[in-house]
Order: sequence, then structure tokens, then C-alpha cells
Amino acid sequence: MSRKTSSELKSSYDVIVAGGGLGGLTAANVLAMSGYNVLLAEQHFQLGGLATYFKRKGHIFDVALHGFPIGMKKTLRKYWSQEMADHITQVKSIRFDNPQFSLETTFTEEDFTRILIEKFGQTREHVNAFYKELASMNFYDENKISNRELFEKYFPGRNDIVRLLMEPITYANGSTLDEPAITYGIVFSNFMSKGVYTFSGGTDLMLNMMEKELSRNGVDIALSTKLEKLSVSNGKIKGAVLNGREISCRAVLSNGNILSTIEEWAGEENFSDSFMEKVRKVRLNNSSCQVYIGLKKGEKFDHIGDLLFTSVHPVFDPAAILDKKISSRTYSVYYPEIRQGSEDYTVVASMNARYEDWAELSDNEYKEAKKKLIDDTFAHLDKYIPGIKEKSDYADAATPRTFKHYTLHGGGSSFGTKFEGLDVSMKLPEQLGGLFHAGSVGIIMSGWLGAANYGVIVANGVDKYLHAGKVCT
Repeated sequence: MSRKTSSELKSSYDVIVAGGGLGGLTAANVLAMSGYNVLLAEQHFQLGGLATYFKRKGHIFDVALHGFPIGMKKTLRKYWSQEMADHITQVKSIRFDNPQFSLETTFTEEDFTRILIEKFGQTREHVNAFYKELASMNFYDENKISNRELFEKYFPGRNDIVRLLMEPITYANGSTLDEPAITYGIVFSNFMSKGVYTFSGGTDLMLNMMEKELSRNGVDIALSTKLEKLSVSNGKIKGAVLNGREISCRAVLSNGNILSTIEEWAGEENFSDSFMEKVRKVRLNNSSCQVYIGLKKGEKFDHIGDLLFTSVHPVFDPAAILDKKISSRTYSVYYPEIRQGSEDYTVVASMNARYEDWAELSDNEYKEAKKKLIDDTFAHLDKYIPGIKEKSDYADAATPRTFKHYTLHGGGSSFGTKFEGLDVSMKLPEQLGGLFHAGSVGIIMSGWLGAANYGVIVANGVDKYLHAGKVCT
């Protein structure tokens, strides 16, 4: 392993990657494979960012929803290893249960087409026209249509169809009906090709394999190492202060929040007024709550699906999904076969949330609110797993405050920023030479596949910058 303490780090690197989420991890690996001397600095005590895990009372819990398109297999094969790519397996059963419909799907284009025709009365030609428009969307188009306008165009007055098509993406990246339709179209099209996939063996195995690959390629990994300030000279990056120690470098790739990268690490004085005007218009995305439940040894439950989207709200309403009075939950269900040799059953309930609903609670209020979150989840989950509370020996909850604490993201944002953040992220090196950013921006770069691929895109930009000889002085 190439884990280093702050005192063991070299005095100089080609690139410092600040943040060990999937974007930072992948960027660091790509740059190391290209021959650069890379330091990966992560302020938390383990890697993964929001794609991480934790262990409690003999259970392993994956944090967040971990479903991604088939494209993750190619990304892992090309930028990590074939062995990792071989761990990508399809999620077989995705269930919806709400007042408007109850159904099960493989989330493939073929199965969704069947459901839209048989259950929702649409023609195949109409459904194909909808898919075709989604497939034509790309970031560089000037298409300003909103999600609301897109759905009204194809499914006017059909909130039930909108719920089927939109709800999983709202959970995946925080999209609302008033976002640009591109934020929905690109993500949904990726999933619709061949369904939803996951990493067999769990997030713990994936991150362990990634760390070994990084070490094999010569990356120095420093955990519990916080980037405090960037060192700038003549409009270019010359180094960074990590845990109070200044280390020189030719470039810094931030895998942190884009706003803190600019406002805290670099400082507004290093950017033009016109650029800062754009920065101030970037909106943080929402956060999440989660409840983690582990069963007693020897306890089990029948198969209820791999992903279960549930709601008691009468219609699809993104605002209701965010409300602290929770009416909608998504369950990620982990059966023993997910981790070979395990006998463990765990469930992770995920709810989109607003940071402001949790930020100002007193310690006692916060403790009671977390308890209610857990108790309400047990009561709701009992419909699908009878006796779940009595079968469990561990339950805990994470809130937007939890995510802010561990990720340092403003407002505990689970999905980075809204759409306008992508343009700011991409143009960062034009403002400050040698400063790059890869993270959840613009919604379409959220999730495992988006994060990893954006890491590759930005790593290629770093390579071009360094190869051109634009070094710090």
C-alpha cells in the first residue's frame, strides 16, 4: 500500500488530487498510469466520498444508493482493471409501490416499453419517439426545454407516467420538473439501455481494489489529510497547504465541492469579476437522509426486490420527496449473495432532504428527530418485511448534517450543484492555471458513472496542461 502520513509525503508532486470520491480516485489513477507523480489527499479517514461504506456490529453498510448504468463496466475495465469490471452485475428487480401504481421492472428499454404500453396505454411509436428525443440530448446543445415541458409534450396530464419515468432519477441526482430536460434525458438514457447494475462484493471490496490499483501505479495516498489553501503565483498553481504543510506541485485537481474549491481553497482574488458572478449563481443541490438496518445473525427475509421505490404521497411531487414529513423512501436491499461468504441481511433506506430542515436543531431535538426517522422507517418497512424491527440488532440514521460532517460539502449536498455548476467547473483552469475540478456538478455528472467519467475527462485536461509545459514557477 502507498498510504502516507502528512510527514511522510514528498515535498513535491506533479499533481495533487484533493478528494477521494470516485472522480478523484479515477483521475488519480489515470494520471498515474500516464506517468505523473500523483498525491491523492483525502480529508476523511477512508476513501470513496459518498460512494463509501462503514462497519457496525458485524454489519457492512454501503452509503447511498448504488445503482448505475452498464457503462460503468467499460469505465472500470478501461481505467481500472478487468477484474473490477467483472464485478459489475445487473440488478434484477426494481419495484415501485405507490398510490398510483405497483409494479416490478428490470429497468431496461424493452421492459419499460412493455409497461408503458400494457399498463399505461401508450403506443409503441409514441414511446419510441420519447426515447429518441432523450437519446439526442447532449450537453453542448442549446435546448432550453425543462423536464416539465418534456413530459407535458409526450405525456400531458399523466402524472403517473411522470412518476414512473422521473422518480428514480430524482432520487439519483436531485432532479426536479423545472430543471433543464438535459439533466434528466442523459441520465435516463444511460440507464435505459440495459438496466441498472451494481458492484458485486460491495463498496468495501471495490474501494479496496481501487486502493491496491492506485498503489500499484505509484500513487501516494494520504488519508485524514485536509487541503487548507492553494498556493498561487503569477496566476498559476504552485502548491497546496495540507495539514499545515506546504507541498509544491504543478497542478491541483479538486474533487471537493466546486464552491469551496473556489471560495475557500483558492480565494476569490484569483478569479475575474465576471467569473465570480457566475460562481455566485451556482446553486447547491439537495441533501439526503438515510437509515441503516442490520438483521440479527440467523435472521432473514424473503426477496422483496433489489431496489424498492415507495411512497404514500398521492402523486409524484419532487417537493414532497424533499419534505421532512417523509412520504417517500427508497430501499436498497442487501442479501447475503451480494458479499460472497456472508450471511448478512441489511437494508438502507434513502430519503432526499433539505439541509435547512436539520441545521438549526438543538442537540436534543436532533437526537429525537433521528430517533423518529428510524422508528418511522421501521414502521413503514414492516409492510414489506414483517417483524423487521424485532429481527434487527442495529439501526442508525444519517442526516444532511452527517453528510456535511464527513464530506465537507456545503449544505451536506449529496449531488453537488445544479446544472449551472458544470460550466464553472469546466472553465476553472482558464481562470487559474493548473487548477482543475472533477465532482458532482450539473447533475449529469452525479452518480458513480458520471463521477468516474468526469474524473477521466478532467485528468485528460490536466495531462494536456502539464504536457504543454505550463508549469508553476
